[in-house]
Amino acid sequence: MTKSADPASPLLVLGGTGKTGRRVVAELTAAGWPVRTASRSATTRFDWHDQRTWEPAVTGASGVYLVLDDADDGSALRSFVALATARGVRRLVLLSSREGRDLAFEGSLAAERTVQESGVEWTILRPVWFAQNFSEEPFLSSGVAGGDVAYSSGDGAHPFIDATDIAQVAAAALTRPGHAGQTYELSGPRALTIPEAVAEIAAATGRELRTRPLTPEEHVEHLVAQGYYPRATAETVGGLFAFIRAGHDAYLSDGVRRALGREPRDFTEYVKATAANGGWRHAAN
Repeated sequence: MTKSADPASPLLVLGGTGKTGRRVVAELTAAGWPVRTASRSATTRFDWHDQRTWEPAVTGASGVYLVLDDADDGSALRSFVALATARGVRRLVLLSSREGRDLAFEGSLAAERTVQESGVEWTILRPVWFAQNFSEEPFLSSGVAGGDVAYSSGDGAHPFIDATDIAQVAAAALTRPGHAGQTYELSGPRALTIPEAVAEIAAATGRELRTRPLTPEEHVEHLVAQGYYPRATAETVGGLFAFIRAGHDAYLSDGVRRALGREPRDFTEYVKATAANGGWRHAAN
């Protein structure tokens, strides 16, 4: 049986200023755990492309929340995990993705194997798309801000997960017993189409929001033209929209319930909270 984390040793959160990382930091801090927030812009600087930043970040830490660099071919993660375990890290929690498994992305699967073969306690998180993509990720949030959301997922639905749920599962995996060796697939409690999601945001904000269906090819060109992604990444994102369009991504996962003993937050809760906190306050009318 696994033990709780050592409350005297800091927990290292990579990507600690990002969408999930900053929420993991908030959860751990609120619970009284010592946290070391690491990113290229944090006080503890961490850069996957600069190995000189790794040892100061990881030394003394008992657990690590791993957010990967999309450009890594796997070698950086392998080197970092070897260093971390050599420096005494005893628990690793990896942010992966459900689509990475479903579409057999070798990079995602290889990263999971690296963590599983690390020789220390590990937990894999496989979330679907974040609800926060509508407020924090330009490929959708810019459309909401401008009143015109382009998409190519057709009538396909997706069970968007609230990033706070991801953070709470990660915090539990880092600090509590019973999560070692677990893979948690994380989704919201219901699947929505992009127009349905945007309609909820419109109702909560009192704004008129348009959704604009595109063909897959048009959508890739849109993502590139708007500067959201380089072409190779845009094509990958387009492939994810196509996966949703085909109806393959609408199924629900039980990871939040398994890890936390409760149901995941509904998309409506995210929309109401974001609107109440001014998340779309500066959006164009």
